[in-house]
Amino acid sequence: MKIALAGIGKIAVDQHVPALSASPDWELAATVSRRGSVAGVEAFTDMDAMLEARPDIRVVSLCMPPVPRYAYARAAIRAGRHVMLEKPPGATLSECHALTAMAREAGVALYATWHSREAAMVAPARLWLADRDIRRAHITWREDVRKWHPGQDWVFEPGGMGVFDPGINALSILTAILPAPVHLLGAVLEFPENRQTPIAAQLEFTGNVTADFDWRQEGPQTWSIEVATDGGTLLLSDGGATLTIDGETGPGDDDTLAGEYPRLYRNMARLVADGGVDMDLAPFAHVADAFMLGARKTVAPFDF
Repeated sequence: MKIALAGIGKIAVDQHVPALSASPDWELAATVSRRGSVAGVEAFTDMDAMLEARPDIRVVSLCMPPVPRYAYARAAIRAGRHVMLEKPPGATLSECHALTAMAREAGVALYATWHSREAAMVAPARLWLADRDIRRAHITWREDVRKWHPGQDWVFEPGGMGVFDPGINALSILTAILPAPVHLLGAVLEFPENRQTPIAAQLEFTGNVTADFDWRQEGPQTWSIEVATDGGTLLLSDGGATLTIDGETGPGDDDTLAGEYPRLYRNMARLVADGGVDMDLAPFAHVADAFMLGARKTVAPFDF
């Protein structure tokens, strides 16, 4: 299938373009971006112009920051195109609900992707936890914003989510692997005095589940989820790529397709073929709850 990629920034270049190039399901037929492009691919700077000029392109994948994404998705759906959304699927929950209603009415596929759920050991972790009693769980998600978002001030603007940009990846895994849902009880959000979104957060959920997010970690990065159960302690590390049970290597994954984004695009191909909407908002709801319940703590200013 022919697909258009909108928003040619770091995530598109690093992940989406290589995944599409390697996929037997897709042909990258056009891009839409104010500045970026992909060599050998027809480039547009306006979504409406692309939709009008390329009726042969049935699917649009949106990779721009969350705030402008709704307008692009709405235009594509109204033009009868299937839509794939980079995480988070919108700037607000209400936008996501609106897009879901539009897609169902138009009869097109809509896919809210959570790439971290496609890490190699997330599915095995979910299976191992399925019939166990969860005693406690803790997320440690600490990384360096200067490395992953160099100079991207939009992450600290309203709608940019701050540390929840990576933190929502951890929450997408948590909501996928726990056998029962949890909800937020409280949070502390650390805002640099010169920024409008948090740079760190500590969360407390029901079920004795806690989380520590921080965007100031230099050196080795930490992306881990530890779950203590009645049958042992599971540790997902390296963002879900590594699984151990009581310190020993855990069960593997039978899925032979490697890479989070190749798996996302395989899922999208199936969704287009089968029809329907996959708009799981559980991770996003936890972030919204954190902003609702979180106590604000002002910390030192931050600059790139």
